[in-house]
Amino acid sequence: MRAILAIDQGTTNSKAILVSEAGAVISRGASPVGIYYPQPGWVEQDPKRIWQSVCEAVRACLDAGPDVSIEALAVSNQRESVTAWDAETGEPLGPVLSWQCRRTAPDCARLIDEGHLTRVQSITGLPLDPMFPGPKLRRLLDDAPKGRRLRLGTIDNWLIHCLTGGRVHACDASNAARSQLFDLRAQTWSDELCTLFGVSKEALPQVLDSAGDFGSTLGLPGVADGTPIRAAIGDSHAALFAHRAFNPGDGKVTFGTGSSVMTTLSGFIAPAGGITTTVAWRISGTPTFAFEGNILVSAASLPWMTEILGLPDVGALIDLAATAEPGGPGFVPAFVGLGAPHWDSEARALFSRINFSTTRAQMARAVTDSVALQVRDVFTAMQRQSRTGFGALYVDGGPSRNRFLMQCVADLLGHPIVQCEAPEASALGAAYLAGLSLGIWPDLAAISDLPGNNELIRPQASDNSEQLQTWHDAVARSTFRPSHAKGE
Repeated sequence: MRAILAIDQGTTNSKAILVSEAGAVISRGASPVGIYYPQPGWVEQDPKRIWQSVCEAVRACLDAGPDVSIEALAVSNQRESVTAWDAETGEPLGPVLSWQCRRTAPDCARLIDEGHLTRVQSITGLPLDPMFPGPKLRRLLDDAPKGRRLRLGTIDNWLIHCLTGGRVHACDASNAARSQLFDLRAQTWSDELCTLFGVSKEALPQVLDSAGDFGSTLGLPGVADGTPIRAAIGDSHAALFAHRAFNPGDGKVTFGTGSSVMTTLSGFIAPAGGITTTVAWRISGTPTFAFEGNILVSAASLPWMTEILGLPDVGALIDLAATAEPGGPGFVPAFVGLGAPHWDSEARALFSRINFSTTRAQMARAVTDSVALQVRDVFTAMQRQSRTGFGALYVDGGPSRNRFLMQCVADLLGHPIVQCEAPEASALGAAYLAGLSLGIWPDLAAISDLPGNNELIRPQASDNSEQLQTWHDAVARSTFRPSHAKGE
């Protein structure tokens, strides 16, 4: 049997799957990755541990699967996390600065005060927010030992370096588009932005198509040296590809630590109103663009509230939430600020409209609803700017398997959603791209024809005006700062 080995390196786990020529997942493996918080707002990971976890996930996948001929490797990865290493030895020269890390908030504020926001957005499609890597790359350069020739990169870049024994320094266009140094229109690194952020262009990787030639393996345990690496793509983009969202207006919501709402576009549209424009994927030199809204804290609030209420697991929390009617207290999960469409790094989490009669079930419902309400904010912002409106809207990620939560999403959006049996959507999308590159699937139509197991969830008519008013009031409170009111 011929198969593609796909790696999905995420924030908390590295996963590996084997995908058959029929597009089916025939084996899987996973390994955890640690996260470190050296001080409030700082989030780091160990690049060596990330590579080790990938090797462990691959080994577990291969041990669990049948004997196959691995035709190619594919990589999907957590985005906006960056690291640096020595160009000669491959030794990491610092930690991975996570996409969750807020240490560059002062740098972003300074650049905004200096008037750079509009120009950065017009070139990259991204706001000046600590989530994005431009200022982080500068921090890595400042903190690295002097006198060394550095390489800077996103996680796909680091993994390709490791997978090829250091022979290839490359990333794909979707990850480059999230770096804050990439000109979306020109599809090249921007000299202007490299100068603005103080990043050496020579340290950056070559940018290739998402379905491209990233060299071949050397030293990956369990995999023959010389196995081609034929795809790399950011995890959220990969999930969009796995859902075959190839028509303009098709989109998806990935639920995880944070959430990503994406919809494909018919061409480049400059972003406005709190969302970003990005490269969904690039094939044969042609980019497909997408709108995206990045929600910083989504399902991560569920285990937090589960522990506070003393419940056994997140499933019990959602079951408790289902016993309460919507429209009770409001909750904004701004633990590290608010992402799209608000982009307020100083916002803070809060409950609102609670009193002595507020019940545990209502508190659980407020936290559960916040997952859906944040998606609605992004969805609404995208609708205002889209030329096509929304078509099919797919959902993936662990929380997407909960029917009650997904019904809340459909109801609040007023739009049907497609619940997918695709827990490994990101890895699967990367595998599809590798198969496309190899000719296993000749075109996008062939990928669209692969079997899937989807369920349509239609919105149920309801008056949610009170719930929305509570939510909007709570968001306003979370972003309110008294000093602003005093004109200071």
